[in-house]
Amino acid sequence: CGVHLEVIVEKPLQVFHVEVEVKDINDNAPIFPTAVKNLFIYESRPPGSRFPLEGASDEDIGTNSLLTYGLNSNEYFTLDIKRNDEEMKSLGLVLKKYLNREETPEHHLVITAVDGGKPELTGTTQLKITVLDVNDNAPAFENLVYKVRLFENAPNGTLVVIVNASDLDEGINKDIVYSFNSDTSADILSKFHLDPVSGHMSVKGNIDFEETKSYEIQVEATDKGTPPMTDHCTVLLEIVDANDNAPELVIKSLSLPVSEDAPLGTVIALISVSDRDSGVNGQVTCSLTPLVPFKLLSTFKNYYSLVLDSSLDRESRSTYELVVTAQDGGSPSLSATASVFVEVADVNDNAPAFEQPEYTVFVKENNPPGSHIFTVSAHDADAQE
Repeated sequence: CGVHLEVIVEKPLQVFHVEVEVKDINDNAPIFPTAVKNLFIYESRPPGSRFPLEGASDEDIGTNSLLTYGLNSNEYFTLDIKRNDEEMKSLGLVLKKYLNREETPEHHLVITAVDGGKPELTGTTQLKITVLDVNDNAPAFENLVYKVRLFENAPNGTLVVIVNASDLDEGINKDIVYSFNSDTSADILSKFHLDPVSGHMSVKGNIDFEETKSYEIQVEATDKGTPPMTDHCTVLLEIVDANDNAPELVIKSLSLPVSEDAPLGTVIALISVSDRDSGVNGQVTCSLTPLVPFKLLSTFKNYYSLVLDSSLDRESRSTYELVVTAQDGGSPSLSATASVFVEVADVNDNAPAFEQPEYTVFVKENNPPGSHIFTVSAHDADAQE
């Protein structure tokens, strides 16, 4: 900034010392050490945290090198400039509010340095702030309740439902493990399998509608962060009935044998039917062997009476073997049968009858007493006495 000269003048010889001062003009803009500065900040850092920065330099002097700094408008950061007299001491970036990586993973700022020259010159540097993740987000299921229908007797390995949760964190903090709730019953654990990685729930035991018509299963999604965070959902599983149970027939009471003079409507037997299935699969209809003097009357739900439908005649037919068939409404239909052996009891409703109403017999005279003349016979269609 200064040039020292010696000027020699002869006659007389003299030496003059000359100092040439080079006056500064504002011909150098402020320069930052790097065009782009990378900062890595955890999203858990509290407001007020300060991150030191290296300021710009200006090769000019005086007011031409006196720098002021500015930061582009943003809601998260502000510049902190500490001065000692007019000499800059330090430059820092101060956090104004909590960062949220899941909302904004990166922030791009511009710091501008302006010198005091006329005209003023500026220099800039870019700040690329990468927000580092902390485990501040629990996994979240797509649905709080999954409603599923599953046919009973589904084979092992059948997919029941896929539960899915997501985590807004990154890295290991977003890795999710699926599991049943710790209070899940042993019955559910014996019938269903939940893949801890994929969230696929499948059948691994016997599913029987008649045993359990529905299941309420609590599922958890836990991330691998520290500390781990968890979300919950409920799987409401409705078991759909299959027609896998045949009707059951029970003969409750028998009034046998039946007198052949019993009046019409006489109750012969009480029959109950049942089917463990539901809906049409459990709707049972009863039928009786055709062409018999008996019929079935429905007395109550799933209860029938076997009654006399027409008169009996033991002398025409003394026994009947009836077959009661119960058939459900499933597809394919299942059925069950029960046999009822009905014996007709005799009443004295038939008089004895000779083989013919009149006999003409020729007898020789002079037969000795006791001689056989003729034999007559009669029969009675009734039984026993």
